[in-house]
Amino acid sequence: MSTLEEHVDIDVPVDVAWDSLHRVESYPRFLEGVREARTEGANRAHLDVEAGGRAQAFDTQITDRADTHTMEWKTTSGPDLAGSFSLLPIDQQHTRVQARIEYDPSAVREAFGGPKGFAQATAIERLVRNDLEQFKGLVEQGR
Repeated sequence: MSTLEEHVDIDVPVDVAWDSLHRVESYPRFLEGVREARTEGANRAHLDVEAGGRAQAFDTQITDRADTHTMEWKTTSGPDLAGSFSLLPIDQQHTRVQARIEYDPSAVREAFGGPKGFAQATAIERLVRNDLEQFKGLVEQGR
């Protein structure tokens, strides 16, 4: 498994960011390639994704640790992916969003195609960084 960690600082209180992170239906607005997302029960979500010219459906299990503002997730169908989003208050009006993604590079390549090795890792890093910036913009606009 490979691990990717990225973060972005956003200009909203931690509770606002936490609420925004849990609006699964808004994921297509900031997660590149997500065409549709919906909750399916208290701790499950379904995402229809298109990447590398391929469509893929993901079912995910979500575990919240509200006391630490951490949302952990893992796929239960589709490629083997897992990760977490941790929200760290910087002060009363600013929050750091830390994303951690664990993935099997060969499974990701098989599911979506694309480059191998370092090129794939660089592409995934750029994608996650862009998604965090999109989340930042979306949350800050909704103030």
